[in-house]
Amino acid sequence: MRLLNMKHSVLSFILLVAGFLSVKADNITVNGTNRSYNVIVPKNLGENRPLLIFCHGYNQDANWMQNSEFKNDNVSMEAVCDTAKFICVFPNGIDRAWDTGGDRDINFIKAIIERMVTLHKIDRNRIYLGGFSMGGMLTYNAINKMSNIIAAFVSCSGPSVVTPKSTTRAVPILHIQGTADNFGGVQPALNPWIQHNGCPTTDKVVSNYNGFSGAKMHTWGPGNDGVEVKLLELKDKGHWICKERQVYTGKEIWNFCKRYSLNKTAPSVKITAPTSGVRYVNYAPTGEETFPDIAVTATADDSNGTIEKVEFYDGTTLLSTCTAKPYKATLTGGKVGKHTLKVVATDNDGETGTATVEVMLQSPLTLTISTAFTEGGALPAGWVTFDGSEKRVGYGSGYSQGCRVLQFTGSPRGLDYGLYFRNIEGKAHQGWAKFGLSESGTTISMAPGHYTLKYKICNWNKPDFAPIELSIEKRVGSVSVASQIYTPTINIGNNASNSFGSLKQQTFEFDITEQGNYVIALYSAEQEWSDCILGQLSLTANSYVSTAISAVPASPFLMENEIYDLQGRKVSNPKHGIYIRNGRKVWVE
Repeated sequence: MRLLNMKHSVLSFILLVAGFLSVKADNITVNGTNRSYNVIVPKNLGENRPLLIFCHGYNQDANWMQNSEFKNDNVSMEAVCDTAKFICVFPNGIDRAWDTGGDRDINFIKAIIERMVTLHKIDRNRIYLGGFSMGGMLTYNAINKMSNIIAAFVSCSGPSVVTPKSTTRAVPILHIQGTADNFGGVQPALNPWIQHNGCPTTDKVVSNYNGFSGAKMHTWGPGNDGVEVKLLELKDKGHWICKERQVYTGKEIWNFCKRYSLNKTAPSVKITAPTSGVRYVNYAPTGEETFPDIAVTATADDSNGTIEKVEFYDGTTLLSTCTAKPYKATLTGGKVGKHTLKVVATDNDGETGTATVEVMLQSPLTLTISTAFTEGGALPAGWVTFDGSEKRVGYGSGYSQGCRVLQFTGSPRGLDYGLYFRNIEGKAHQGWAKFGLSESGTTISMAPGHYTLKYKICNWNKPDFAPIELSIEKRVGSVSVASQIYTPTINIGNNASNSFGSLKQQTFEFDITEQGNYVIALYSAEQEWSDCILGQLSLTANSYVSTAISAVPASPFLMENEIYDLQGRKVSNPKHGIYIRNGRKVWVE
């Protein structure tokens, strides 16, 4: 039952008194401008109830959002509100649009919140914001500016137009999108938020969600403070809100949002190191894989009490229990595979807060590094670039210029994606891309042996072609142990929509003579604005060279923690690499 566009109407008053839902339009002045919105107020609401604000798409309005998209013959947003007892507000944008980058509509939303607090005494800790299409873009803009006010955020078919600020708290996000509606761009836009929240980078997938054929729910989490990022994938759906019986958008929004409150009584916990997605790659003979000790640190606090203990886990294995700051533990002797590091904080009331990160330990025969080139405008994790002016560290996204992954759309084309880097000033080794620097979240250790680097390379905007140097370097000191020069034969022509042919597979074979940490480096030519497009890169260990020893047996004549190199010689001041300590291999950073 509705009555729209009638401010404080007599009929709305009669409906409210009669015990039905109150649905009305209202106005408020914000920064000197008269703004309007529709509001749904359930019967017998009571005090300290939640508030959901949901914003329409471009060239739409509050009436359309409320009537056309959130209602069908079986269920309506009014019914959801009435059952769950929360207020829902549909604001009107100026000229049927939203300010998705500035503060104009952020101030409007804040004003609505204050009005709802005054009129209905809503719970400030349970305020939720969402939107459809352009309204979803506004929602993402609000995350960085209102995370201290909004408990959870929802976007329906509205892409993220911002990336997280370091000062933004871990935020719960639900994104709903049809596969026929630019679905391929959704997860790349969510990746920065997944990383910011400290969520696992691998999603948990529920197919045929709620019994709806083709619907999938992807969940990344829990991350810091237990938040999750969710993506509801709707097969073959276009640019509209789903209102099927099994997957009704209004219910999905409420079921997600109701789990979150700003005023948690449970402890808050955050893993400060390592970051989720850190990867340690160790090339070594089977059975001789060795990984460094991983320090795990966390912060924890409780708004209404004290922290009694903080427990650290590797999966289900307890690593350490701390009863006082600093909260830290160490993962030693890690095995190959994915490790879910979990921290559980318990307060004096027995309530718990949880945070998790994922760390990958790999010992491959072949590592195809370029599989991460799937997102235009991003720099994948593991990479660092420098163009003579700006240094970028992956993972990063939202780049429209400079070093980044480019998506190619011409037909025919030799690549779908490629990593672009450049040398602005033309100075020697001042334009590069490196894989394996520790600051990027990925490290590579290689045992002595024979290796092959395979790659495909072309120029972006050098019609006369410019050579590329490939180098295998020690991670500390950037000392080259092997290098190769290759001059491309294809130039794309400075436009991602240009056609270009397939690139020839190139091979770079080299030997590693000393166990250690290494970096794969590519340098553009010593020319102004020289450039490179890297389309494929893989590293294979062909064979290994046996070392003198793999262990030193425990002995009463050996002092605890004495260190030996792999030739059996005692070492006083070990450098980076693998050594023997207390009878087992260790990796010294």
